[in-house]
Amino acid sequence: MPSFSHWGRFQIHPFFQSTASAARWMSQSTTLPRKLQRVRDHAFDDLMEVQKKVRRALGLQDLILSHPGAALPVSRLDALARRHLGLPPNDAGSFLLRHPHVFHVFDHPVQRVLWARLTPRAAAQLRLESAAVSAALPAAVLRLRKLLLLATPACRLRLEHLRLARRDLGFPDDFEQSVVLAHPSFFRLVSSSDDPRSKFVEAVEVSDPPADLTVCAIERAREREYRARGADAEDARFAFLINFPPGFKIGKYYRIAVWKWQRLPYWSPYEDVSGYDLRSLEAQRRMEKRAVAMIHELLSLTVEKRMTLERIAQFRQAMGLPKKLKEFLLQHQGIFYISTRGNQGKLHTIFLREAYRKRELAEPNEIYLARKNLAELLLLSPKKANFDRMLTSLGRGGNGFGVGRKFFGDQDGRENEDEGSSSGSDSGVESQFVE
Repeated sequence: MPSFSHWGRFQIHPFFQSTASAARWMSQSTTLPRKLQRVRDHAFDDLMEVQKKVRRALGLQDLILSHPGAALPVSRLDALARRHLGLPPNDAGSFLLRHPHVFHVFDHPVQRVLWARLTPRAAAQLRLESAAVSAALPAAVLRLRKLLLLATPACRLRLEHLRLARRDLGFPDDFEQSVVLAHPSFFRLVSSSDDPRSKFVEAVEVSDPPADLTVCAIERAREREYRARGADAEDARFAFLINFPPGFKIGKYYRIAVWKWQRLPYWSPYEDVSGYDLRSLEAQRRMEKRAVAMIHELLSLTVEKRMTLERIAQFRQAMGLPKKLKEFLLQHQGIFYISTRGNQGKLHTIFLREAYRKRELAEPNEIYLARKNLAELLLLSPKKANFDRMLTSLGRGGNGFGVGRKFFGDQDGRENEDEGSSSGSDSGVESQFVE
């Protein structure tokens, strides 16, 4: 029987190499099945359960910060959450009370109604993420240049699609100004001839891009494999890292199909194939494998090595991806994982399996680490909130991130007494809401 490893290296048993049955055994249909049942990986699904809370917290944070003074009545917040986030009635208020380390519910000293604002620790997390995104601006420019090269041959993408995926790609909210318009030597904004209101981001001078821009993440992984194994790594020349989820059944012919697929040559995602003859069966197979490499590279360019299926579908036409993306990705469950957790099965999140180790990124970046702080705050027990805020009210507590207590402003820990008195007390009210 063939043996299997992460790189899909198969070795044929000597019996099959020395008998006439080898030809019959290898000549049977060994193409990858078009439809495969999705096998759950609880490690990724559990991660998405946490991300469900993170998405809801981010939506409520945006609503709070958009209000003057970064505080508003809970009843007003609940109404805005129903309108903009689609939450059920009173769901926003109950979410605030379940996560007192992120949201502070207090009794307004004048109006005598419940108000909500972010805690100092949550505000510090936002500052950390904003600083990480600003520090990674050169990387964002490089990421956008590579992303446009994937959209061959036009090398342009809709500005709206990039705006919707800006958090996944680590772009700042004002990326149109700070990334696109600030680098006219790399990018330019063009309007559509059909709809002048529709804008595109287009790459400048893409006829001969630098070599470092056209190197895929999987090619770097293969290079590391070559250095580690030497001549023995020749079988990984066109291979992908494969790690099937627990419980995935691998039959004999499926093993051989993967073995043959791993050795199938393909064109690079950065290569322009518009002038090639793609009518043959061999060319179609290479294009299918190129689509796998395209999605692999797209996920590698994201901050957290994951993206929703709906976001990937926005780039389908520009990058030449298959129409039935979900079925296509299910054929390669050893490379990608599709999680339906997080929004009652309506949201599909695509993970790059090789990028994760035990629910964590194998190579974390500063933006990922800053965002991870919010998830950790959401997972803290509400029972600890009273003690933490008691220390804050006594002037002893920090926000856990080495910055001051003031919500947004100086980071030397000095409080603005006028703001504190008008926004409500930080002590004496938590025991009403947190047991």
